[in-house]
Amino acid sequence: MGGAGEKITPELTDAQWSRLRRYGVPQDVAEGDVLFAAGDRSYDLILVETGEVEVVREALWWTEETQLARLGPRTFVGELGLLNGQRAFLTARVIEPGRVLRIDHDALQRMMAEDDELCDLMLRTLWARRELLRHGPAAWTLKLVGSQSQESQALRRYAERLELVHTWIDVDDPELSHDIWSHGYTRDDLPVAIVQGEIVRNATPGQVAEMLGLAYASEDDTEFDLAVVGAGPAGLAAAIYGASEGLRTVLLDAVAPGGQSATTSRIENYLGFPFGVSGDALTSQASLQAFKFGVRIAAPCPVVKLDAEAGVHRLLLADGAIVRARAVVVTTGVAYRGLPIARWDEFEGAGIHHAATALEVRQASGSDVVVVGGANSAGQAALALAQGGCRVRLVVRSGELGDRMSSYLVDRIREDPRIDVHTGTQVSALDGDETLARVTLTGAVDETVDCRALFCFIGAVPATDWLADLERDDDGFVRTGADVLALGDAWRTAGRMPLPFETSVPRVFAAGDVRRGSMKRVAAAVGEGSSAVASVHRALATAEVYA
Repeated sequence: MGGAGEKITPELTDAQWSRLRRYGVPQDVAEGDVLFAAGDRSYDLILVETGEVEVVREALWWTEETQLARLGPRTFVGELGLLNGQRAFLTARVIEPGRVLRIDHDALQRMMAEDDELCDLMLRTLWARRELLRHGPAAWTLKLVGSQSQESQALRRYAERLELVHTWIDVDDPELSHDIWSHGYTRDDLPVAIVQGEIVRNATPGQVAEMLGLAYASEDDTEFDLAVVGAGPAGLAAAIYGASEGLRTVLLDAVAPGGQSATTSRIENYLGFPFGVSGDALTSQASLQAFKFGVRIAAPCPVVKLDAEAGVHRLLLADGAIVRARAVVVTTGVAYRGLPIARWDEFEGAGIHHAATALEVRQASGSDVVVVGGANSAGQAALALAQGGCRVRLVVRSGELGDRMSSYLVDRIREDPRIDVHTGTQVSALDGDETLARVTLTGAVDETVDCRALFCFIGAVPATDWLADLERDDDGFVRTGADVLALGDAWRTAGRMPLPFETSVPRVFAAGDVRRGSMKRVAAAVGEGSSAVASVHRALATAEVYA
């Protein structure tokens, strides 16, 4: 965090420092004073006016304390956790007496809203520090130990999707020292999370989120203006636009930000990215924007029921907590389809994937893989895996590769010698011990082939089972706007018709893939999420008139 370049410790001008000081509360400090400690539920941005502060990773039971930075006058202490609400995982301690100024969370958000120059400087610095910490000794504060099992990979994917500072250890890595089993846990305990030295056996993303302070906490009984359910492109867009326009906004997701787009290795037709952009990168930048505008993001945070009420809607979470919001935008997207063949569930997460991000490509590098599907997501995955050193068999049930795939992808796939295309073919059987080893293809080709990983992109169904009170079509997609057929008493009370993206329940909206008639593209989802917020404002204004 210190001495690693201008991005990590930016040189502030006199004017910048003067403006930044206005948001802080001064405090005289003595040598040895702890300004914040690992595990603190919340902590302040620290401006160092005089004196010096060290940032350390505290000693863990297998390693000594490590100093990460020394920060002197006209610098500030903090990293991205200040914005996303994560508990402190490092400790800041005074090593030379002087004076500091504390900027609490509310003052930090106010500064970012009022001063564009300081906001940009702060975002770049906090982001750069997070990236540096992810690859240094601070990563031992969250140690994940697992295998290729579905549970282990889910935990690893959660940490990577949220870009947490962590270390991943695969117990099946042949180069790994096997003294890891001397720490008191066994293979039956996997996955294991070691959070600040505390061992959690059979750890889940929810448990880790709770310990890190990233789960939804309802003790303050906050009433939000807007709750967005689902943090894919549509949900992130809705949350960002809502918060940027003054709505107190919470974003809830059952897994982690990104949705289906985060599983896409390369999006090449998204406006403004002529060289393509990965779903992970797009999600990271959108999440940073959300933090900038003060969106409260909670994940994993499954919503199991919506209770639509006249004044404030209630969202029931899986753990029994209640989120209250005047308006709700549903952006829960779709769930992946699998193949109706034996052992499919057994191998999901143990060789079968519905994503081809950098993580999965690294795991499969140099091996034989099968990609199932005939649309763009399958084509993008096949190319990414081929570029990662895999021999790829692309299995397409239809007779033509270009029936549902963009022509630019079809051309690149046909020109790639590492990809074999099998049209008019299906996967009919799976084989392997604990992980997938072989698949059987039938149709135009009948053979059993070695296969370390199978990537399935055959569509999805809308995640709407929890929306019993909303009008949906026969396939489960939510009807909105002029598409709503049944208008009940609630609309007579509201004194209006459904607005664009509004469902059959007033002040409940739907956007993105979950909505009937949506385009099922990343750019379209972003547009729908942001456009839905315009209707939210109109609906809330009308509700106040009729209150």
